[in-house]
Amino acid sequence: MCTAELNNSKRPRRRHRGDPARNELVASSLESAQQCLFTQDYGTAFVHYLLVLNLAPMFKDFARESFRFTLFKWAEELESVGRLQELFDCYEQALELFPADEVILNSMGEHLFRMGFRDEAAGHFHKALKIKPDYAEARENFYRVANWLVERWHFLMLNDHRRNLKYQQAIQKAVKSGCTTVLDIGTGTGILGMCAKKAGAAEVYACELSKTMYELACEVLNANGMQSDIKILHMKSLEMEVPKDIPYRVSLVVTETVDAGLFGEGIIESLIHAWHHLLLPPQGQSSTGRVIPAGATVFGMAVKCPEIRRHHRFAGELHSPVSCSSESNESVEPYTTERLSRLPGGYTALTEPFTALNIDFNNVQELEGLSSREVQEIRLPVTQEGELDALAVWFQLHLDEENTLSTGPQEDTCWEQAIYPVHSKTGFILKPQDELVVEVSCRDAYLRLRSLAVLRDGHEIPFEKREDEDPHDSRNPAPNPEAELCSALACLQTDQSQTTHFCVLECSEMALLNNQDYHLSFSRAIAKLVSQLNIKCQNQERECGPGADADVSNLLYMLDVSEGFSLLSLIAASKGHVKAFSSVEKSKQQEVLKRLACARNIPEQHLEFWLNNLEDEQGMLKRPSREKLWSAIILDCVETCGLIRQKLMEKASLARCLLEDGGRIFPEKIVVQGCLVESDTLLLESAVQGSEPTLGFNIAPFINQFTVPVHVFLDFSTLECKHLSDSVELFVLDLMNSNANYTNRDVKVQATSAGRITAIPFWYHIYLDQEISVSTFSPNSHWKQAAVVLQQPLMVQAGDWVCLAVRLHKSTISVSAHIENPSEQME
Repeated sequence: MCTAELNNSKRPRRRHRGDPARNELVASSLESAQQCLFTQDYGTAFVHYLLVLNLAPMFKDFARESFRFTLFKWAEELESVGRLQELFDCYEQALELFPADEVILNSMGEHLFRMGFRDEAAGHFHKALKIKPDYAEARENFYRVANWLVERWHFLMLNDHRRNLKYQQAIQKAVKSGCTTVLDIGTGTGILGMCAKKAGAAEVYACELSKTMYELACEVLNANGMQSDIKILHMKSLEMEVPKDIPYRVSLVVTETVDAGLFGEGIIESLIHAWHHLLLPPQGQSSTGRVIPAGATVFGMAVKCPEIRRHHRFAGELHSPVSCSSESNESVEPYTTERLSRLPGGYTALTEPFTALNIDFNNVQELEGLSSREVQEIRLPVTQEGELDALAVWFQLHLDEENTLSTGPQEDTCWEQAIYPVHSKTGFILKPQDELVVEVSCRDAYLRLRSLAVLRDGHEIPFEKREDEDPHDSRNPAPNPEAELCSALACLQTDQSQTTHFCVLECSEMALLNNQDYHLSFSRAIAKLVSQLNIKCQNQERECGPGADADVSNLLYMLDVSEGFSLLSLIAASKGHVKAFSSVEKSKQQEVLKRLACARNIPEQHLEFWLNNLEDEQGMLKRPSREKLWSAIILDCVETCGLIRQKLMEKASLARCLLEDGGRIFPEKIVVQGCLVESDTLLLESAVQGSEPTLGFNIAPFINQFTVPVHVFLDFSTLECKHLSDSVELFVLDLMNSNANYTNRDVKVQATSAGRITAIPFWYHIYLDQEISVSTFSPNSHWKQAAVVLQQPLMVQAGDWVCLAVRLHKSTISVSAHIENPSEQME
């Protein structure tokens, strides 16, 4: 085939007729490349293709597909053995040959994203889309990386007109008072720098570390005619010097490099550096420096919140990584973040708010002494009875003497609150008349709050050494035989001194373990399957007669390929007559499962760890042995964020081939449910709504490039919205029967109320078998929900029929909507 192609190349053939040696080298290298592909020697094949295409570019169209295939296979091998520099070198060589190849650009972006280079990955996906706007894989990848690069709070913050106006007023006041040279640290879209220029600042500088946000800010400045008025630098402020980066010290620094815990984005370090190197001195005769915001006050309170509890605590030796305990890792943020007002089940304040900290950003000595401040102990009178689950923290940002912003839970704000969860083995019920002792410190520039003890009736009860258990704790229900496995972790506390046995799980994994309905449903479904297969085996033995050879082990083999920590293999092994294989990889988590198996009297040989036997995690779905097939394969189908897991249907297709007769995939079917809603909140979290909230500056078209059509990590039960329809079935994925699946479906939904359809929230009914199912929208679900946000809201009247075009492409759901016209209704 190669020789025929060579002979048919008319014009190139004349061009190289005078160089037979080159022609011979090209032909032999092309033949060698094909031979290496046949033997799966992808590295050598890639080298041969590079030689051919550099010597004879006329073969690019002919060899493009084979070259791509070779590159991708060789890149997989390089990534699997950690030869990352060679991997990227290969892609750079490929893009020199095919600079406008959207498939190669997209593939390199996928590698970059997996390795954490999100800015660079976004650039490659963006280039691929410019070349081919309808390239679905690149668009889905771009949406995925957009969620990382431009988090949803950017949209909320820019849509927060009150916040933007307060900053503008403080900046205007400072500039008019003589602060005419300005540095915007962490400029983001550039809005604060533009406020300074609009207020009359003579010179404005800005810096931004994120490449994506830096390029976006440059576009915004150009669109607003300020590209020559504001100098923007792609660097950290900590790296800036005078006069290398800016000509002289400025009189005003503006910044909002704060997170829900105030100090988590490094504002202390950046302001100390600014005061020493970039700002005019804070006091002087003629010119002085200052910072906006001028300071902050931090508040906190103790709360009871079941939603926080189930994401951070579980009986026995498991807890989340979010901790302020004396043994916690100081390099890890000691808090998580939540919007208390939108947590399912709500929260109860157990104390009045208290002041935890005051900080003056215009006092460099105070900033430098923050981490060495004396640890403070605060006694908080308990005002409400309830189980202590966390300390919730927020702050008031003092922009200047007149303008303040609050991030409190009762405020209508774009901010979340910082949550310091309480880790204890049994929980603790606070009562009125108690005093809660809280420790406040600022080690390593993080604000740290820790519940130390409770003062009750003159006695101090320390949290970390407590052995009591409240008899009124309603979380100790009567024993349930089917729930024993889920609660068995409590039995592992056999040696109080074995603190090394504590195992840290992600918050989502903690919530999964606390989802008892999920585990009980799996327990019943697996028990049914085991019973059916045992009956089938007994029938076969009777048919074959007593002299027939039986399987030596005669065990049912079950594989759990769930992501992260999972009890499902243990549940399977507990059914007897089952050898279960777990995909848990971390050694500490394996130890927990082993001790659980021992506590349940499960024979050691009935639980194995599948990944310990595999060299390549990519080949997880394989036969257990030459002689055996799986009786059940448990797939992890839905991500915690509310999306179908990538490549789910491909995994299901492979899993079906590995099942014995009568075996089953768990779950066997997934039904996608959804409804129509009107929600301004989803609009505000998904895109900047015009120029009014951004003070007239033209920002929306540029930041909205990072709008994604599907909003994830949604708590639909607490979403502020108006329901415009009942729930309907949107889509069905059948994991056991490939013939029942489809990629597109039209669904008709009747509006029950008039309004604007802004989104279609969706969730899943996961059918373990035909009778047993779990919902990702149940009150104790560890899953969140997701929502398709329409590009343009759709007006409907009660009784209108809305046509939804639902599409599933590589595990990604998309929905478009239109009102059914009269002719469609006639049909």
